[in-house]
Amino acid sequence: MSPYDADPGDRLVTAAADGEDQAVEAALRPKQLDEFIGQERVREQLSLVLQAARRRGTAPDHVLLSGPPGLGKTTLSMIIAAELGAPIRITSGPAIQHAGDLAAILSSLAEGEVLFLDEIHRMSRPAEEMLYMAMEDFRVDVIVGKGPGATAIPLELPPFTLVGATTRAGLLPPPLRDRFGFTGHMEFYAPAELQRVVHRSAALLDVEIDPAGAAEIAGRSRGTPRIANRLLRRVRDFAQVRHDGVITPAIAARALEVYEVDARGLDRLDRAVLDALLRLFGGGPVGLSTLAVAVGEEAETVEEVAEPFLVREGLLARTPRGRIATAAAWQHLGLVPPVQTTRGMVPPRPELFPADEG
Repeated sequence: MSPYDADPGDRLVTAAADGEDQAVEAALRPKQLDEFIGQERVREQLSLVLQAARRRGTAPDHVLLSGPPGLGKTTLSMIIAAELGAPIRITSGPAIQHAGDLAAILSSLAEGEVLFLDEIHRMSRPAEEMLYMAMEDFRVDVIVGKGPGATAIPLELPPFTLVGATTRAGLLPPPLRDRFGFTGHMEFYAPAELQRVVHRSAALLDVEIDPAGAAEIAGRSRGTPRIANRLLRRVRDFAQVRHDGVITPAIAARALEVYEVDARGLDRLDRAVLDALLRLFGGGPVGLSTLAVAVGEEAETVEEVAEPFLVREGLLARTPRGRIATAAAWQHLGLVPPVQTTRGMVPPRPELFPADEG
């Protein structure tokens, strides 16, 4: 197997949720806005929206939450329903492929209910157009029949609150985006905030962890609570099997070394991309497809799975000429950058060019 082989679907540091994550997150999710860690600005703004709605006795404005996966959009939607004392209906954009699918959901909502629509940018266009009227006028037109004999029957809806979540806010058409009264953008977490997340989750999982151990896990979690909780569970397993169950920084570091997550949160695929870029192409520039072939992955995998974090960490840059490594990438892998000469970039090979001895 190539040293660059890695299965992006089996990565410990992916922000996507699998079945195990969903089951554990249900137990770890905070239930009230005051318990939610991080996202201070969004929490304060959302608190004002909810408190004002409760005082008026009306449903709050529709809410759009955007940002990378794993930052708490689903958790916030459940907190919104809990703060309002209302039930919540959960669905997703890909599940709504026809306007009739959306009409069936909307017509069954109770007054004041919260409808959480995940991946709202992936909803079909006919359903999207029906949603415009539902959000604005609390009404939908159900088409009965086909052709010239088709009839539109207006259906009144009880007031409800739509909470939409998206990782690609730019894909939302302006008419839909403008119908949300509140838009909150979720940012990546700071290490100190993730340390609090790890401490809270450890307490709920009945895991003993010291502050430095929590900091070690937080520093490798790529700014994402979902990844922090996943790493915590893997470190817990290591601590319970190989040691006395207490998570210290040394045990956390050894455990994550076993799972190939380094001190900056890079995993095997991330390091494979950097290693190919540095060792095979002298730091670039190199085209995406060429780099993907060298790594043994599809170009889409490299571009969508590995590159976003590498760019955010300042280890890789995208340029019109191709991908290039930064000085931080050379330093992180402990390699020496090529020497700039009039003939271009050449790797340092001092053994081939011994110094004159006089």
